[in-house]
Amino acid sequence: MKKTLALFLALLSIVYLLNPTAGIFELAYLKTKDKHMKPFKFILLLIFAGASSPFFAQTPSKQLIAEFDKLLTEQFKPGESGCTALVSQKGQVLYKKGFGMADVELNVPMQPDMVFRIGSITKQFTAICILQLMEQGKLGLQDEITKFIPDYPTQAHKITVEHLLTHTSGIMSYTSMKNFQDIMRKDMKPVEIIDFFKNQPMEFAPGTKWNYDNSGYFLLGYIIEKVSGKTYEQYLEENIFKPVGMTNSFYGSNNKIIKNRASGYQPGNDGIVNADIMSMTIPYAAGSIQSTVEDLYKWHQALHAYKVVKKENLEKAFTEYKLTDGKGTHYGYGWSLSVVQGSPTIEHGGGINGFLTNAIYLPNEDVFVAVFSNSNAKPPNDVSVKMAALTIGKPYNYKEIPLDDAAQESYVGVYENEEGMQRIITKADKQLFSQRTGGPKYAIKAYRNDKFFFPNSLTTLEFQRDIQNKITRVISAERAAEIIWNKTTKPIPSAKTEITVTEAVLSQYTGEYQISPAFSLMITKEGPRLFAQATGQGKNELFPETENKFFLKVVDAQVEFIKDINGQFSKLILYQGGQKIEGTKK
Repeated sequence: MKKTLALFLALLSIVYLLNPTAGIFELAYLKTKDKHMKPFKFILLLIFAGASSPFFAQTPSKQLIAEFDKLLTEQFKPGESGCTALVSQKGQVLYKKGFGMADVELNVPMQPDMVFRIGSITKQFTAICILQLMEQGKLGLQDEITKFIPDYPTQAHKITVEHLLTHTSGIMSYTSMKNFQDIMRKDMKPVEIIDFFKNQPMEFAPGTKWNYDNSGYFLLGYIIEKVSGKTYEQYLEENIFKPVGMTNSFYGSNNKIIKNRASGYQPGNDGIVNADIMSMTIPYAAGSIQSTVEDLYKWHQALHAYKVVKKENLEKAFTEYKLTDGKGTHYGYGWSLSVVQGSPTIEHGGGINGFLTNAIYLPNEDVFVAVFSNSNAKPPNDVSVKMAALTIGKPYNYKEIPLDDAAQESYVGVYENEEGMQRIITKADKQLFSQRTGGPKYAIKAYRNDKFFFPNSLTTLEFQRDIQNKITRVISAERAAEIIWNKTTKPIPSAKTEITVTEAVLSQYTGEYQISPAFSLMITKEGPRLFAQATGQGKNELFPETENKFFLKVVDAQVEFIKDINGQFSKLILYQGGQKIEGTKK
């Protein structure tokens, strides 16, 4: 027996050397109750399983790598703005690469360790700082914010630290304010920015609704400073970056020399342009951090090894916050909660001038994916989700099934959600289309009975029927988010009829119409055709239904040109999604 045990331990040590995750095998051996099973044969079985099972594989397959490469190169092409990507499973990095350009002007290729602005991924760092201070007894999650900011006008509401963490405070997000663009380039102190937004009206009573709120996380940064006696930047450096070993992570700065910093880009009228300048004092604790995919992975590992906060507190951050009416928010403290092909996720994205980022963790499969893009024109969200799905062996690869005309016709109709928004299903040239109020028309394809997918999208539609087999509603789903649309008897809106307008009339409408400080509609003419181009978007043709009112075919929207008292067309009105938005000609 002693020889057998010695042999077992020797072989087990080999298993550990070949596969560190094989500790589960030791547990299986010790728990076996079958006295008739020969230990030696059992060990050989376990070694074989550890070497061959994909569940314990330590080296990704060439096919998986090729699939990752394909997904990323389709979106991030050579010579254009690029991305970095990292995928890990069970504590081992499976994939880390860079694509495209880090600096388009200087022709610098992207490398996987380039430094990006990570935008709102910063929020999870802020949330953990708050939990650290809570563990030290310096604050409580149910503390009212006036304990730390006595003069903050709560407008007779009780606003807690937890409300700030969960985007349920009701405070207006300062980045949504009309005059936000006026301060974007200014270096400002935290208290000055708080003064900028603190007197805005509350959007709802705290805890009753969820609305993504940068003001809440800005206030959390200020609370960190008040409680710790350090600047937010100092606190990050001393309590997060240094202990975790994040040597390529920084509080953002436009002036500091940061090696391997990627340049940021945004859409322009003729391709991409350099991103608008933003002072990094503005995003602060809501979005100021710069980092790499490697450093974010180090952060992920430290968190889940409970080296930063205790297990019970980390679990609070990953627990869905419930509103006062019991409804879920799909959000914890600094992380969103969703699913990838049925597997729960803990994740967050970031968006800031010139950069878009996304990071996803699947705890059941221990899979982590991070993709950073250095252009606001190339979001990484869908590609990171698809990479996660590939890693767990559940790729998004819907295959279309044929439908006859009668089957297609059964889905056609007007559907409405509880807010009165419409989803219209139409049929043309043997193809079904879906169009939401104010949105473009998209083709939908069947992949199963009553189930449809949108090509190049993660959204699906599932139609439901009553006992008479008549369709009563459709559920649109994008991962964990679902919306129910009930079928109505309303007729499909008739197609608008175009008329002919002379070029001389069209010429009166050309020019730039400012809708907000950072958003305009550029109206141009090409021969007898009129076009509209919104800031950062593509050019779309306008089709006249009257001499001064036009409609778009790619989206449910209309543009009406308004004449002033001098007989000049100096204003337009954009009608879209039930809204009436004015623009003034520059």
